Amino acid sequence: MQPPLGIIEGFYGPPWSWSSRRRVMERLSPHGYSFYIYAPKSDPLLREQWFEPVPEETRANMEGFAAACRAQGVRFGVGLSPLGALEAFDDVIRQALLQRLQFLDGIGVQDLVIQFDDALADLPDLAARQVALVHWVREHSAAERIIVCPSYYSDDPMLDALFGTRPEGYLEMLGASLDSRVEIFWAGEEVCARQWSPGHLERVAEQLQRRPFLWDNYPVNDSAVMAEHLHLRGFTGRPVANAPLCSAHAINPALQPTLTCIPALTLAASYGQGDAYQYMESTLTAMVEVLGESLAAQLFADLPLLQDTGLAMGSAQKQHLRSVYAGWDHPAAREVVEWLDGRFRGEGAPSL
Repeated sequence: MQPPLGIIEGFYGPPWSWSSRRRVMERLSPHGYSFYIYAPKSDPLLREQWFEPVPEETRANMEGFAAACRAQGVRFGVGLSPLGALEAFDDVIRQALLQRLQFLDGIGVQDLVIQFDDALADLPDLAARQVALVHWVREHSAAERIIVCPSYYSDDPMLDALFGTRPEGYLEMLGASLDSRVEIFWAGEEVCARQWSPGHLERVAEQLQRRPFLWDNYPVNDSAVMAEHLHLRGFTGRPVANAPLCSAHAINPALQPTLTCIPALTLAASYGQGDAYQYMESTLTAMVEVLGESLAAQLFADLPLLQDTGLAMGSAQKQHLRSVYAGWDHPAAREVVEWLDGRFRGEGAPSL
């Protein structure tokens, strides 16, 4: 049994190109990836400047990608973070938000995510304010599905340290007050969960009064620490028993679009194969599909250096790897070279 799978492009750091998004979507859609949510933290029109007019070029790119998704049978979504709206949800904010919703309706958004993550959350009646805003959005949006990313989207105490102590009973208040048709994202016991257990999902479902919509922070590598590594190994710790306990499973991809497809394919395999799934065998199989046999063999052999040692490897090793991958005319090889050259170093979230 496989839940609906999808991409939530919610990372920090250098954004993907629109052509890369399309290639990833088209690669993954035959394997059960049925939705793609555009929500990069680097797009100010979704966060700090969410109320500003959208340039025509941006509109055209989003419309074109939405159409490409529809052609593949993939739902197109957008994640919007209306920063500042909770402090004073007045007529000015409502009018600005209405205009943005009308824009999103116009480009064909099917899944609308209202994101309260990664922002200061020390407001009185936080859950009640968020519920009121989301219900207003639901009344004024034509999106088929509304999803909320809570301020506290994980049990991880890191969120409390960064954004303020979570209110007592926050998840329970959201679950009890939100319309049952609204989905809620959940990232697990840690922001970057090492595993998801049925027991954990059952507990969270009880708090939220609905099955959680999984936001899986693997293979994302956007923090200062994670950007030093390429996340290539197949998924582990996501047993098939989780499938009926979540409403959907979205992965937050790596900064490298082509390489992201390798672990993404293994997630589909892990659900499809159940107890027969073998993560390293699946990793190699996915590499062959994405890269071809020769480049797959090279990348598989170098996996411990690229994922475990990372950029802390010696300079001689780094130069050797660079010369090897520079000889391949393949987007994945170019992504390895860019990573070795330090393109992604120092980018992204400071501590997430």
